[in-house]
Amino acid sequence: MRDNIAGKVVVITGASSGLGAATARHLAEHGARLVLGARRLERLKSLAWDINLPPNAVLRTDVTSPDQVQNLINTAINLHGRIDVLINNAGIMPHSLLEQARLDDWNRAIDINLKGVLHGIAAAIEPMKQQKSGHIINVSSVAGHKVRPGSAVYAATKAAVLMLSEGLRQEVKAYNIRTTVLSPGAVQSELPQSVTDPNMASAIADFYENYAIPADSFARAVAFAINQPDDVDINEIQFRPTRQDF
Repeated sequence: MRDNIAGKVVVITGASSGLGAATARHLAEHGARLVLGARRLERLKSLAWDINLPPNAVLRTDVTSPDQVQNLINTAINLHGRIDVLINNAGIMPHSLLEQARLDDWNRAIDINLKGVLHGIAAAIEPMKQQKSGHIINVSSVAGHKVRPGSAVYAATKAAVLMLSEGLRQEVKAYNIRTTVLSPGAVQSELPQSVTDPNMASAIADFYENYAIPADSFARAVAFAINQPDDVDINEIQFRPTRQDF
């Protein structure tokens, strides 16, 4: 297959660590022109140095702010004249039992995992429509397909991303825009650190330590979707560690 990544302008949210950082490194090796956003600007700057990105290609971006997400997209267009791929990667995983009523965690999960994706779509869809091309990649989870005790709110946000992505797919066909939703299982990242319930955090940390696969497994899935010929639209990829049974 020919390389359909080189030269593409790719914007990644949540790019300072984990899945986002691994994807940035992988796509940079394939010649993508990257613009990266995350809340931790210093870590973004360090990543940019490692992969030879110019300093103006990384921005502090909180996806709960529509204005900051719009600025990230605008920066890519100002630097490169277009945006080819948006990867809505930023997310948190604050597992807890519903009976604990951790309202702040619930609201943060909705604001980041769901509304953050919506903010990315809202910012990118118009320039992609004008180009008559583009690719929006949203990150769900295997939890969006199967809920377990303690994951109800997280799973609900990720299931919503699945439905949102399918609705988006149907709406943007006329503009030659591709859509992909990725549903990873346990992949090495900082997601376990977003669990605020001590007992749940300990259990999840142990599970990730024993089962999680490297973050570049996610990066390769992203690259596979992007690298398809322009007339091929990979709509959904679900993957997990071979030993993960749910």
